[in-house]
Order: sequence, then structure tokens, then C-alpha cells
Amino acid sequence: MIITPVESVEPLDGIPGIAAYFIGRIPELPVAVDRASAMELLAPHHHCLLKESGLDRYPLVTAEQVHGKEVAIVTEATSSPIPGADGLITHTRGLTLGIAVADCAPVWIVARDGSAGALVHSGKKGTELEIVPQAIRQLLEVTNLAPSDLRLVIGPCIRPPCYEVDFASRIHEQAYESGIRDIHDSKICTACHPELYYSYRREKGLTGRMLATLTLLP
Repeated sequence: MIITPVESVEPLDGIPGIAAYFIGRIPELPVAVDRASAMELLAPHHHCLLKESGLDRYPLVTAEQVHGKEVAIVTEATSSPIPGADGLITHTRGLTLGIAVADCAPVWIVARDGSAGALVHSGKKGTELEIVPQAIRQLLEVTNLAPSDLRLVIGPCIRPPCYEVDFASRIHEQAYESGIRDIHDSKICTACHPELYYSYRREKGLTGRMLATLTLLP
């Protein structure tokens, strides 16, 4: 099986009890197909990489991702993808949240004490619908946390000049408006790095998906 390096989400590395990764392009794997076919091809590779990272023992929960603003609270292993959801929240240990992206931004929102976290899919439409502020509100509602207790990370996504809308910048603004000050942006454009990442726009809709993960370790 072809193996690709798994990127650690560095701003989250120091948070206790948290594992956060971003799986990029699988070298030489032909994925110039529709999304469903691509995800089927990628699934065994993603599983292998999660196993190598020691995360295969934790159930993976994913979202359907319909470019909406619904954020689901995950309290146990469940059949996935969760219908209608573009964001996932958990404070249950021993679960891995997963979001697939190929130009849209993966957004990690994590308690700095490692007690809870959210993983959100926010592209142009999701950002317009303010899914990140919605996730922040819900995360605060199900915990005793304040915005100052959270760290937010914006992962690789498409950016100007490869795309006409700078939704990553707007996500940063939304997080700040929601009270978060501990904000990190990778500043990486997926369309500019075809050797590392899939890009829906660059590859005209026929491409693979990266996998962003967030695990609350037992």
C-alpha cells in the first residue's frame, strides 16, 4: 500500500490528551473520479495511516458535508457520515472526528486543556453561513468553557489568487468576533501545492480528499 506522510497540526501539539492530523495527497493513487469513488479508493489508505499514528483503536466519526451549517454533537461511536452535518463536536474521550476537504478549510477548535473540541468543514458557502461561529457557540454550550479557553486552527485550503474569495481570512474574523484570540492559520493554499494536496478547483472536480482528524485520547 502506498503511504504518504501525515502532517501533525502543530499549533495543537502541546495540548494534553489531543491528537490532530491532516492527511494529504496519497502519491500515485489515481483519484480523478467523483467524490464517492475517490473516498472509496482513499478509505483503506486513510485507515492505514491512522493505524500507523496509533489511532485505529478509536472509532472514526465523519460528517456528510453538504456545505451547510449544521454541527453535530458526538457522544459515542455512531454510524457515519452523520447526515446533514458539516461540523462535529465532542467531549467524549476515545473518539476520532474526521472531516474530508479538497479546497474548503478544515477548522479545528480545541479547548486548551484538552477537554473538548470541534472539527469543521468551512468553504465559501459554509463561511457565508457562519458555521464556525455556530460550532463555537455549540462547543461553549456543552462545556463550561469560555472563548478565551479555546484555540482555533485554520488548515490548508484554497486562497487568492487561485480563488476569488478569501474565506480563510473571513473565518479568522469570525473566530475573533466570537471572542477567540488564540487563532492560527496555516496560510497554505491547496491549489498551489498539487504535489501535497488535492484541489477541487485546480483538478476540475475530479480529485481526492484530504482527511482532517481530531482525537480526544483516553
